[in-house]
Amino acid sequence: MQRIFRHLAGSCFLLLLSFIPADRPVVIYLIGDSTMAIKQVRYYPETGWGMPFVYFFNQSVKVDNRAMNGRSTKTFIEEGRWQSVADSLREGDYVLIQFGHNDEVKTKKSYIDEVGYQKNLIRFIEETRAKKANPVLITPVARRSFDAKGKIQETHAVYSQLVRDVAAAQHTPLIDLDKKSQELLQKMGVENSKMLFLHMAPGEHPNYPEGKEDNTHFNELGARKMAELVLADLKALKLGLAERVVIPAP
Repeated sequence: MQRIFRHLAGSCFLLLLSFIPADRPVVIYLIGDSTMAIKQVRYYPETGWGMPFVYFFNQSVKVDNRAMNGRSTKTFIEEGRWQSVADSLREGDYVLIQFGHNDEVKTKKSYIDEVGYQKNLIRFIEETRAKKANPVLITPVARRSFDAKGKIQETHAVYSQLVRDVAAAQHTPLIDLDKKSQELLQKMGVENSKMLFLHMAPGEHPNYPEGKEDNTHFNELGARKMAELVLADLKALKLGLAERVVIPAP
């Protein structure tokens, strides 16, 4: 009788195991603005750096890009976009937070002052940690701006420093993309750095028949280069994602 009971118990245990779902992937949520966002085909070759970033990881990671054109910390919260991310977070996930381009411009409705900007960043951090997930702050990526002598210019000096300050005060991992992208642009120089942005002559591309000169938004090459800078810092921070990275195709 005991043998039969053990056999039945073992069978029931195996049956229960069959209903236990496999481990789900770690999700990396990207929240930010147009420099990170997914682009519509009609804007090609404009590319947010979050688009190539998806392909840097193996199947144990899912990248969920929630960044949107024109958003600041303020509008991302007001529109319910942050709440949607917060509701989806599970233990072990990551949130990469990159705002500033639209927060800092006083003529935009997305503008928020320095105190409000920091409060919003802290909210993202605290609510991420409340779900036992991992926040990572990213300074706003540099615009392409050189002076007459060919020296790269600061374009986010105040708001980038605010991100650094919050990261230090909240003991939060920081990727200084502003600094790293400035270094890349300086290395490439005034002319070669145009190859990373939307610089097209009239008639060069059907989506931009009149041409385009945009020193904020990236083409495919520029997005890939920025994504590589983010990935390099993620690996350097040793956040537990390094073993999940695949070698990107050239």
